[in-house]
Amino acid sequence: MSARTKARKRALDLLFEAEARGVNVGDLLRERLAAPVTEAPLAELTADLVSGVVERWSQIDELIATYSQGWTLQRMPAVDRAILRLGAYEVLFSTDVPEPVAVSEWVGLATELSTDDSPRFVNGLLGRLVEVKPTLA
Repeated sequence: MSARTKARKRALDLLFEAEARGVNVGDLLRERLAAPVTEAPLAELTADLVSGVVERWSQIDELIATYSQGWTLQRMPAVDRAILRLGAYEVLFSTDVPEPVAVSEWVGLATELSTDDSPRFVNGLLGRLVEVKPTLA
């Protein structure tokens, strides 16, 4: 697993943990940056992804809800919500990586960590966000 993939997975872990514990993800990020719970501190990419999602949370959730075709955020598995929030942030607002690469990375994490139907769902929704990206500016 590449360093960037590990950083994405750690960002996913933070969003998932915050939701499971009912804590603010921004507060959890600050806590983990100040006092890491693993030997390795959080990667810069992890912090950037989580911070970016926190900054654009409402906009990202609105876009996911708009393009998820019949699936409310509450109906999605928690891991899928986290994957979609991070994936949406990366494909729409990050310039570090080409959109197809970002989509592929998040689909890969959905394949590894979620339901059998999740990779197709994540791929379709993130792909749709890439298509409409030019109209969102």
